[in-house]
Amino acid sequence: MTAEPVGARSRTGYDAETLAALTADAEQIVARYPDPRSGLLPMLHLVQSVDGFVSRDGILFCAEQLEMTAAEVSAVATFYTQYKRHPNGTYTVGVCTNTLCAVMGGDLIFDRLSEHLDVGHDETTEDGAITLERVECNAACDYAPVMMVNWEFFDNQTPDSAVEVTDRLRAGEDVAPTRGASSVCTFKQTSRVLAGFTDGRADEGVGAGGPTLEGLRIAREQGWTAPEPESPEATGEPAAEVPPETGTAQSSAERKPATTQDEKPGTPDASEPGKGAEGSDD
Repeated sequence: MTAEPVGARSRTGYDAETLAALTADAEQIVARYPDPRSGLLPMLHLVQSVDGFVSRDGILFCAEQLEMTAAEVSAVATFYTQYKRHPNGTYTVGVCTNTLCAVMGGDLIFDRLSEHLDVGHDETTEDGAITLERVECNAACDYAPVMMVNWEFFDNQTPDSAVEVTDRLRAGEDVAPTRGASSVCTFKQTSRVLAGFTDGRADEGVGAGGPTLEGLRIAREQGWTAPEPESPEATGEPAAEVPPETGTAQSSAERKPATTQDEKPGTPDASEPGKGAEGSDD
């Protein structure tokens, strides 16, 4: 009897061609890890790169590939905000409204975009182009206020410049971030990169800019170097105790209780012949 193809048993609604492509990519992801379940995070990005969000079919596909339940996959997909559980826009526009960016105008930028696009947090414009988000931190405080489009940096923004960026995106123009790639990818393309499939653009553009490297520049100008670590004798502090290497005498891996009393204080040693639960010579 001919074995039934795996794809024929899939509970997903993907057509045969899509399912075959996803399965081939999933095999590459699983091959990266000793435990196949470790591939769940990139695999969720993979299905998001096809559907534009983590769909029901995407959940079932991941579950089938990794021999997990749909509930287990859903628990992970709903924990991380980069996984979308409803259709996402072509571009995710994230405005940082954390402390420094907020002080520098992040809240004003978000409010202006919300009014201009007629959407709130995690909502998508009617044309499906933009999903607007408040972002807790973009990790670029030296360029505050910062906005990101599909996780590409747009530094030192103003309400007007942010509106201009979104208008150009909606018009279908190529838009270049302040740093990084020469143009912004779509949400689906970015999700595929996050799944671990390179697009060949990792070295495009500027990575660390002037404000990030300012401290390094000053240190080099002044000839500053890191101080040599002082010995405990010089500081008068006691030397740190160095734990024994694993497997050597007195290491935690080699220590064994001398008796069961060492594990459960007050419990008689039941391993001695003739000792009952009360320690009597029955």
